[in-house]
Amino acid sequence: MNPFQRLFSRPAPVVVVSGLPRSGTSLMMQMLGAGGLPLLTDSHRPPDASNPRGYYEYAPVKRMHLGETAWLGMAHGRAVKIVTALLTMLPPDVPVRLIMMHRDLDEVVRSQRAMLTRLHKPTDHLDVGRLKAEYLAHLSAVQGWLERRAHLTWLDVHYAEVVCAPHLHVPPVASFLGGKLDVSAMVQAVEPVLYRERAL
Repeated sequence: MNPFQRLFSRPAPVVVVSGLPRSGTSLMMQMLGAGGLPLLTDSHRPPDASNPRGYYEYAPVKRMHLGETAWLGMAHGRAVKIVTALLTMLPPDVPVRLIMMHRDLDEVVRSQRAMLTRLHKPTDHLDVGRLKAEYLAHLSAVQGWLERRAHLTWLDVHYAEVVCAPHLHVPPVASFLGGKLDVSAMVQAVEPVLYRERAL
């Protein structure tokens, strides 16, 4: 039994890392793994130039909208990445500790554009103003869902703060998850050089 599981009566919560695409969810998963929390991931999406240390994804998550959530049975006491668009697919009776990643929306859009460029895909369809408005509406809807959701507690974490001052912003994450993670290892897992597309 891992240290996180020992903190809770069974079943231990599922630790969910969520946020918009390109908001730092992979970094948080990397930090949690370094700190000693078991991760639920697979190798379906390998590292690339956009995420050189990996995406830390679990392919079955992408089928949650089809009602495929049986895999959550093996996610208790582990961390799994679920983008905000799929959060509402979580069954209401599953205990969840959610880490919600936030990032400046201009950075999010620029990072998405840069990723598409690296993949040699068109970016003309990325209208910054429209995307930001859609993201704001989406995040507002997610916030409303969170406030209505029983069996779920969450912590808001800002990507820029973690990258720029991990020694200040990592300890609250460890505390939120029971205080048994290796904070020093989590801090060392942060690589500021990978903070690209910064807001001016």
